[in-house]
Amino acid sequence: MGLRRLKRVPLEQLQPCLLPLPEPGAVFDWSAVFGNGRPVELEVGFGKGGFLVAAAQAEPLVNFVGIEIERALVLYVAGRLVRRRLGNVRLIHGDARQIVARHLPPDSLQAIHVYFPDPWWKRRHRKRRLFTPEFAQGCVRALKPQGRLQVATDVEEYFTEILSLLHGIPALKPVERGRAEAVTSGPCSVITNFQRKALQQGRPVWRAVFEKCQA
Repeated sequence: MGLRRLKRVPLEQLQPCLLPLPEPGAVFDWSAVFGNGRPVELEVGFGKGGFLVAAAQAEPLVNFVGIEIERALVLYVAGRLVRRRLGNVRLIHGDARQIVARHLPPDSLQAIHVYFPDPWWKRRHRKRRLFTPEFAQGCVRALKPQGRLQVATDVEEYFTEILSLLHGIPALKPVERGRAEAVTSGPCSVITNFQRKALQQGRPVWRAVFEKCQA
């Protein structure tokens, strides 16, 4: 996994960062989770936490939630948060497709970030790709009006597939599209670990931002 060997933070110190799933049929109450009514943003598949940690530091008055299916990565990033004393982040261990479909309250998120989702190269594995019509509709439902879905990948074929899917949803409108290296300001300026690696290797990174239309 290539995680740095740092002194482990005891599990009990990580618990405040870890957010258990609600009961079946229930949704998260963000005000109860964070103890305030500040805006909430979600990152799906946070990996080693490059974006999540940087964004939380840059935006202390925004609450961030991350979903990651690899438990080792959840604990690793929780340790990063504890060391930096970042209290505006919560981490969820689980399958983002199920969590987005079942447990996100409607009209509750300021932004959803999906950076470098697994492309599942083999044709027989394509059904495992994150972006499906169900996932996209779940994101739309969870976003507030004018909330933004921000996507990045270094796989142009997958990017084209994602764009085709999102362009087909009437509740979304495209507001930005292009190569990541052209972005110099705003939320998209935070670089993830995958983006840094791709740019160092000379591979283009494709980004798009979609906004949920007003009701």
